Amino acid sequence: MNWDHARIFLAVARAGQILSAAVRLGLDHATVTRRLNALEAGLGAKVFERRPTGCTLTAVGERLLPIAERVESEMLQAQALLGGADLKLEGTVRIGAPDAFGTYFLSPRLARFSEQHPDLLLQLVPLPRTFSLSKREADIAIILERPQEGRLIGRKLTDYSLSVYASRAYLARTGPVHGREDLKDRTLITYVQDLAYSPGLDYMDALSDVAGRRFECASAVGQLEAVKAGAGIAILHDYAAAAHSDLVRILPETRFQRTYWLVMHADMRDLGRIAETDRFIADEVRACRAQFTG
Repeated sequence: MNWDHARIFLAVARAGQILSAAVRLGLDHATVTRRLNALEAGLGAKVFERRPTGCTLTAVGERLLPIAERVESEMLQAQALLGGADLKLEGTVRIGAPDAFGTYFLSPRLARFSEQHPDLLLQLVPLPRTFSLSKREADIAIILERPQEGRLIGRKLTDYSLSVYASRAYLARTGPVHGREDLKDRTLITYVQDLAYSPGLDYMDALSDVAGRRFECASAVGQLEAVKAGAGIAILHDYAAAAHSDLVRILPETRFQRTYWLVMHADMRDLGRIAETDRFIADEVRACRAQFTG
């Protein structure tokens, strides 16, 4: 199988659209279309049903998909063993992370790492509700549960803690909080439950039975900003809240612990750019572990 055609096929199969695949590959729409046509001509069969709304695999495409993924795995292993360019940390590394960890911890540090390796393109993306490393939607991911399925390699990155916070201005306006009974007339800022992509995000039940009102925000960053603006109280990441002197930890007996896991696909672990980025993230977290555990 022509590897160039195979990688085009895989990109379209994963993206579901020719244009999205072209952007990810750094090619134009016409080039991707032309190579797909060449692949189908060589096979004597269509691999996609192409519609204005996107591309879906045909029966032939479904059979081709695992074969192309095996070819991809072999090419990645060959690149790790023989690719001198990879030793220079060239290419792209896409990192998926929860929005709080990505925004408040990773982003400034990855920017520094990028300066050290100018030929390396780092892409930091928020984890969506559904996410697949097996489909190469990211090269490295930070997730909230230890991976249980697929050819994924995972290791514990760090535990982290969350506590209940309000802004000084909010407490000055509404009165101090001495215990749970003081929440009955307050606003609880929380996540949107049906958009919570992980059971690890399910901690608001500890307060929802006593809070008077709710304001739901699907982003941890948005929740922190709402608390800073004096909109209510919320359970926030301690490492993120610590940077804001206007936030006050309340209800000290109410605290939560969760874990970040650093994972990647087994086929990617020996690539120099992936391994070095993975090592950098782990080292940065290790150096700041006290921030995560309070």
